[in-house]
Amino acid sequence: MTKINHVLDSIKDRNPGEPEFHQAVLEVFESIEPILSKNDKYLEEKVFERMAEPERIITFRVCWTDDNNQIQVNRGYRVQMNSAMGPYKGGLRFHPSLNLSILKFLAFEQTFKNALTGLPLGSGKGGADFNPKHKSDREIMRFCQAWMLEAQRHIGHFTDIPAGDIGVGEKEIGYLFGAFKKIRNEFQGSITGKGPLWGGSFLRPEATGYGLVHFAEYMLTEIGENLEAKTCLVSGSGNVSQFAIEKLLEHKANVVAFSDSTGFIHDEEGLNAEKLAFLKELKNTKRESVAGYAEKFKSATYYEGTEKRIWSVPADCAFPCATQNELDADDVKDLDKNGVMLIAEGANMPLTDPAIKAVQKSNIIYAPGKAANAGGVAISGLEMTQNRLGRYWPRDRMEIELRVLMQGIHENCLDTMKKYSLDKQDYLNAANIAGFERVAKAMVAQGSW
Repeated sequence: MTKINHVLDSIKDRNPGEPEFHQAVLEVFESIEPILSKNDKYLEEKVFERMAEPERIITFRVCWTDDNNQIQVNRGYRVQMNSAMGPYKGGLRFHPSLNLSILKFLAFEQTFKNALTGLPLGSGKGGADFNPKHKSDREIMRFCQAWMLEAQRHIGHFTDIPAGDIGVGEKEIGYLFGAFKKIRNEFQGSITGKGPLWGGSFLRPEATGYGLVHFAEYMLTEIGENLEAKTCLVSGSGNVSQFAIEKLLEHKANVVAFSDSTGFIHDEEGLNAEKLAFLKELKNTKRESVAGYAEKFKSATYYEGTEKRIWSVPADCAFPCATQNELDADDVKDLDKNGVMLIAEGANMPLTDPAIKAVQKSNIIYAPGKAANAGGVAISGLEMTQNRLGRYWPRDRMEIELRVLMQGIHENCLDTMKKYSLDKQDYLNAANIAGFERVAKAMVAQGSW
């Protein structure tokens, strides 16, 4: 067995029963294998193995009391993955399916995503197997306070700065930050995604969705196209998808489909500002299924379950913004058959490995999430800077900063394609290589810790 093959096998052996983590490691490994095989130093110092091994994993019991005065027990997590580039940085996810395999894959992806921003950010991820759906605000508050009672000893302004993710929005961030402030008796930038009136940054809720669309526009410009009049599919109905739709409408694109965990909506007439406002109210305030959209607007049809897939709708561009592994190879074949020219990932690892292979064999240009959805963490990094300075930057400045950061990631990918003679539009390998090189150089310079 060659040294290079042993690297991947050793990581899998050390992490049994973690399919999502294996998938994320394999994707990056396949991109950087030529670099590892040509650089004995990276092999000798086991750089990739160290990247795939979290610096610290924290698991803890979270006990809280529901509205019926019954004690509930959940499991809390924080995976502190890599601090070579800066303090640990990554979101918190509250979802009943959460486990260490998912968290390690997310934290591993975050390593390269954060490196691509060019900001001094390490990587981490955390959360709990808590389901905030159908919980009262008081129950969510009590859970957040119980989670932070343990987690506060592991996070801080220059140590580890969590943010939001699935199930953790501005409300949950408020409860978490309030608990941190009370327990520690200090007001510091220990969490990002805060409200702009109490230490947050303008544009943070919009950043991932807006940045995704900026990146897609830069990609299309490379092939002489743009988003105007393009028919678009956007899976999901949370912050990322809502603000991606908002920015797509600004570009005069035609968004005809979106989804949630119950099914998807196909609106043949396309969304507009009024329809998007209704969708936001439906999901953010009423917390109801997207089925209610079809009841309000007669141009729309609701497809329940998964028998019919959103990716079967004819379109030009697809933006998977829901969750990991939501597209398989058959979905990609349907998109290709229907003439889709671009897939840009708003979610983390929404394509299965066979789906990625299918994309690479097609004519579809593909934006991996670690590049395309980095806008959220980029603005989080700037929120950290504002907190340290004790400043608030205006919204128009943040709009410019976000566009510049996404353009920088795009240009970094293009430069890497040229440097390593990659195929034109090979953003997947370019993003993996560019992110790996930045982190690897920092790790080697800092020694074998």
